Amino acid sequence: MPLTFDFPLDQLRSYHGTNARPVDFDQYWERALMDMRATEPRTRLVPARFQVPGVDCSDLWFSGVGGANVHAQLLRPSNGHGPHPALLMFHGYSSNANDWSFKLGFVAQGFIVAALDTRGQGGLSEDSGGVTGNTLNGHIIRGLTDAVTGHPEKLLFRQNFLDTAQLARIVFDMPEVDPSRVFATGASQGGGLTVACAALEPRIRKAAPIYPFLSDYQRVWQIDLAANAYAELQEYFRRFDPRHEQEAEIFNALGYVDVHHLAPRVKAEVLWGCGLMDRICPPSTQFAAYNNLETSKRMVVYPDFGHEELPGMADEILQFLLKD
Repeated sequence: MPLTFDFPLDQLRSYHGTNARPVDFDQYWERALMDMRATEPRTRLVPARFQVPGVDCSDLWFSGVGGANVHAQLLRPSNGHGPHPALLMFHGYSSNANDWSFKLGFVAQGFIVAALDTRGQGGLSEDSGGVTGNTLNGHIIRGLTDAVTGHPEKLLFRQNFLDTAQLARIVFDMPEVDPSRVFATGASQGGGLTVACAALEPRIRKAAPIYPFLSDYQRVWQIDLAANAYAELQEYFRRFDPRHEQEAEIFNALGYVDVHHLAPRVKAEVLWGCGLMDRICPPSTQFAAYNNLETSKRMVVYPDFGHEELPGMADEILQFLLKD
């Protein structure tokens, strides 16, 4: 089935994105990482209600940048002291870390699994405003007005990206973890967070994003797909800049939390899943990030699939992570 809404595949393979990175992009993220490193994680483990033989399941709580109380599921094999490989898992927009049982296959292969609840979405993590639970609507644009007026550190996804790196830092410090085998994966928002995590924590060895969100916002706008997960882009213009008089400034500000700008920082080996019929995270926005990776990488393309389960991709990822 041919593409009817995006570039043809040969053009996708050479597409690098619509706009330049903000001029102080690298300095912005170095300052952000300094904020994260200055934040004492204050980790706390609580036995989870879900338990099965052979696995220790815990609620992991830690302090994120800005003092938010951030939650992750932590699953560890109980029949050995390691060192174990570790897998960081990130979920889709508005969702949560999902059922504990979904991670048991990885634990059976010897992995320690840490699955993050993104702030203010469907899980237990606090929003940066200090409230528990769902504050979802407009997470991409949360803090955007401040960013346009010179305070991009207030963008919510800055804090979300830093939470992924803080979780990685916690996992790397676990004595039972093999620091040479720490990996990351996720789909949609989870794919974007996977790229961000690998960009901000260069010790991540392998990353497996599936159709990442949070990439090349201006391209989404240009091809009239600011809907579904990206609908808040249109909402922001309608409410705060109906004549698009600040369009350049708005997309520049969003550039600070655009994973296609973060991609060159990734050191991990990357396996990427992409459906060419994806109207939620359009293929060109994904290729914008993928083509900016400067590391060993491979993309698995599904010509007739959209933003949905990609048959065989989960098996590809497991084998990719297990391979030395």
